[in-house]
Amino acid sequence: MKIIAIIPSRYGSTRFPGKPLALICGKPMIEWVYNNVKKVKRIDDVYVATDDERIYDCVTGFGGKALMTSDKHTCGTDRLAECAEILKLDDEDIVLNIQGDEPTIREEMINDLIATFDDPEVYMGTLKKEITEEGEIENPNVVKVINDLNGNAIYFSRYTIPYVRDEKNKALVKHYKHIGAYGYKKWFLMKYSNTPKSGLEISESLEQLRVLENGYKIKVNETKYQTVGVDTPEQIAEVEKLIKG
Repeated sequence: MKIIAIIPSRYGSTRFPGKPLALICGKPMIEWVYNNVKKVKRIDDVYVATDDERIYDCVTGFGGKALMTSDKHTCGTDRLAECAEILKLDDEDIVLNIQGDEPTIREEMINDLIATFDDPEVYMGTLKKEITEEGEIENPNVVKVINDLNGNAIYFSRYTIPYVRDEKNKALVKHYKHIGAYGYKKWFLMKYSNTPKSGLEISESLEQLRVLENGYKIKVNETKYQTVGVDTPEQIAEVEKLIKG
């Protein structure tokens, strides 16, 4: 069984065109992500998946591995599935989906994600982190997750879940944010990619809800770490400050 990390990366972005190639402390963003993923010893190989020659040339230029994929994909999962086919992965191989706009992603986080597959019954895993800032609990841009006592996701939402009706019960629950890194057994990645979008997925604009609505399980592991994603050019300075610090 191999563990392959794939970093979907596209040039087009409404708020930040060319984002993967934006320089952070003199290196392209995608290089920071790639090098951080490469540090993880349990990973057998790392690839950037893109439909843009500029990104492909950038990755191969700094010595990384890249795969050219279709420009018809509407989500990162479909791009991953194409890569799994290109690489001729076995059904039980693990494919990690690592976001290409998180240059501060930590080795420990990825190991926490891989650890979900220490249980051989797991076919999809992801991460959560306890929310410590009150403002994030009601922020719709922060996706919340709740799971059962076995660590399987019950639901993901932009809404506040769980909702605490009575303040005296507040200490009974914790709120967790979803960390958008995923792992899949290859066989399930293909099944997931070929499953039509679900109503909940479309309503909340959360792709992972397709899995739950179709009756499958997602193992959720807790991590102590989080990353700073880059959505706008203005956030580059914030990331540079973190890296220099």
